[in-house]
Amino acid sequence: MAQSKELPQFPEPFWREIDIPNYPKLVEGMKVDVGIVGGGIVGITTAYLLAKQNVTVALLDAGRILNGTTGHTTAKITAQHGLIYDEFIQHFGEEKAKLYYEAQMEAKEFVEATAKELDINCDLEEQDAIIYTNSDDYVNQLETEKKAYDTLGIDSELTDSIPLKVQHKLALIMKNQAQFHPLKFLSVLAKEAVKHGAQIFENTTAVDVEYNKHPAIITREGHRVICGNIFVASHFPFYDGQGFYPARMYAERAYVLAIKSKKNYPGGMYITAEEPTRSLRSITINGEEAWLVIGDNHKTGQGKSTIEHYKALQDFAEAHIGVEEILYRWSAQDLTTLDKLPYIGRISEEEDKIFVATGFRKWGMSNGILAAKIISDKILGHENPYTELFSPSRFQTDPSLRKFARINADVAKHLIKGKLEFTDNSIKSLSKDDATVTRINGKRAGVYKDPEDKYHCVDTTCTHMGCEVEWNSGERTWDCPCHGSRFSYTGEVVEGPAKRPLERIDLE
Repeated sequence: MAQSKELPQFPEPFWREIDIPNYPKLVEGMKVDVGIVGGGIVGITTAYLLAKQNVTVALLDAGRILNGTTGHTTAKITAQHGLIYDEFIQHFGEEKAKLYYEAQMEAKEFVEATAKELDINCDLEEQDAIIYTNSDDYVNQLETEKKAYDTLGIDSELTDSIPLKVQHKLALIMKNQAQFHPLKFLSVLAKEAVKHGAQIFENTTAVDVEYNKHPAIITREGHRVICGNIFVASHFPFYDGQGFYPARMYAERAYVLAIKSKKNYPGGMYITAEEPTRSLRSITINGEEAWLVIGDNHKTGQGKSTIEHYKALQDFAEAHIGVEEILYRWSAQDLTTLDKLPYIGRISEEEDKIFVATGFRKWGMSNGILAAKIISDKILGHENPYTELFSPSRFQTDPSLRKFARINADVAKHLIKGKLEFTDNSIKSLSKDDATVTRINGKRAGVYKDPEDKYHCVDTTCTHMGCEVEWNSGERTWDCPCHGSRFSYTGEVVEGPAKRPLERIDLE
């Protein structure tokens, strides 16, 4: 097969290339101790931890397990989550900032210990995590962050020399972090959970919760899973529980290229301090070393054509790495909370038998494991030192109140913009594998023309809160700029918080 520097036609994550067992669809109601919605790193790890303690568990996923954000991750297990520790010390104090670091490191240690205990070959490697900058504006910030590391006792080094051959003025190294193949690890945990009695159901969409003495998960087909406790682990909570999560988070997309290069990877996991973000790590594909080039994040449904973000990463790789072949491309969606700390705990004070984990801000490998440990401890009645720090009921006025206002002002702007936008593009000029927004019978509509010349037309009004979706050319989806819901070109829900598909429009 000839090597190609062209972007692959379709997005596909490398991690999904392994065999993952199929699990059945739920076809009848049932009763369990714990119902988990979401088959990513959070849900599967929680199912494994609880099933080992003889807790009866049912895990429901709307599609295939490990095919959401977990299946599209960059799979770094690190406590270096950007320039955050000085900020956390300023906003929350040294004690809570240190707890955050310790929580992430405990998650890393869990992966290491579990991989060893279960003899999982998941390409787990210890690597240093490195933030670097070539901007004078960020040199001082890296120096300040190093002081925060020292205050918190983080093993680190500030240096002007790193092995990666990119222009840089300063770098901050966090020692003894890790990377792995997440699906090799989690597919084994899923099997172990089932071995201990957990039940996993795929292609089973949860649409609501009935909160009574024994809360129940309601599926799209009307089946009820009656539970002692429910854990909403569905990335964006499919059920809000009056926690107002859409107003307390925003969604961003980031992009990944897997690249074959003549240059040997120098070791380490890298990320720029400045925007646009450029992040790097190594992987092994068919026994050969490859580079993951990551970044170019932006708010979902906003900005330029998404394929341009892939091209920006390609340009960076050409300039700094040298591209022999682009092996894979994919993207992921991440949620950021008001204060950058995930929401992990009871979904609201009123509904104390329902738990949630969301808002991992691009660092879902360590935070996902952490969430599983916190929630499983809560259900089992064990103390966990991180419960209070990540409680969803917290509300820090600084900086939360200001960010709350900004997020909701942005939502209002895009809601109004979409409603007032006038478009009357002709679908006759559409090329194959392209889409446009037009008006049909006076309604704003999205039309995609597939490679077989067939048109697919949908009403562009998001079924979550009525914003108007925009075309994502990189993934061939309709994305909402308000709360990050995503729909296939046929209108099916790809990513929440929307539960219902876009209305289809007949062009004939």
